[in-house]
Amino acid sequence: MQPLPSGRPPSAGQPPSAVQPVSVVIVHRDQPARLVDTIDAFRAQDVPVAITIVDNGSAVPPPVEAADVAVVLAGGNLGFGPAANIGFRAFLADEDAGEWVVLAPHDALPEPTCLSHMLSVLAQQPRAGLACADVGDGATPVLDPYFGGILAPASVDEGWEPAGHPHGTLMFARRACLDEVGIFDERYFAYCEEADLALRARSAGWESGLVRGAMVTNPHISSTSAAIDYLQLRNTLLLVREHSGRYHAFIRLCIALWHLASGAVVPARRGPYWHLEGRLRALHDFLHGRFGPPPAHLLVKR
Repeated sequence: MQPLPSGRPPSAGQPPSAVQPVSVVIVHRDQPARLVDTIDAFRAQDVPVAITIVDNGSAVPPPVEAADVAVVLAGGNLGFGPAANIGFRAFLADEDAGEWVVLAPHDALPEPTCLSHMLSVLAQQPRAGLACADVGDGATPVLDPYFGGILAPASVDEGWEPAGHPHGTLMFARRACLDEVGIFDERYFAYCEEADLALRARSAGWESGLVRGAMVTNPHISSTSAAIDYLQLRNTLLLVREHSGRYHAFIRLCIALWHLASGAVVPARRGPYWHLEGRLRALHDFLHGRFGPPPAHLLVKR
């Protein structure tokens, strides 16, 4: 399979107007100032872009609609994955929208050459189905059969690096890959949905990777620690069960119980988002098959 020219940076002598805009989906909720900065960062790319904002139930919808920016109202807080799927479906329904779609949250800030750098590297990777930009942490997302998505030291300094899955700070998805394996599993709501999609893509023969040198920053965390801890634990257990099997999920559950007990007794063993109720509810809901949105009170900032 050969990559299509859609969305590539212009070649020498080719006017920018002749290049098809790269489709960009930005998921937004209640951060209008940061959203404007993110839109400006995508407009500053050295390739043209067509931006779709999926507003995830903001109190006030963002007034950012323009010739190059469409706004779609999700109608509520659907979660990052389900909101992204709204943009993915619109992209897939438009056969003229190009070969690649870019996904980012409302506070991603790509450097001006980020998209063109990724496109030039991806043009040499015909089986790449999913890819992400470089956040500069020197780490690569990998997948462990017991722990799900974890980070490993980078193995290259520049260009394409195979990865277990893309991170969601700024990711590319190829049309043919999404057509074949589908879009995000909406049971995840947020966290681990990229890993699940990458595992489904890998089973179909597609590759995932990270493009070193295509830089992006994502300086803010919008969710509460309770919701983050809940979603990361519950969704990791779901991911492990779905892709590694029930034995691995049982071992991961035992590890989670140990982490819960040790963190409750020794605060120094707690992670950055450790939250007792969030973890207890995550274990309860996983065992009872409750997925999708977290309990509403865990999303409330206190």
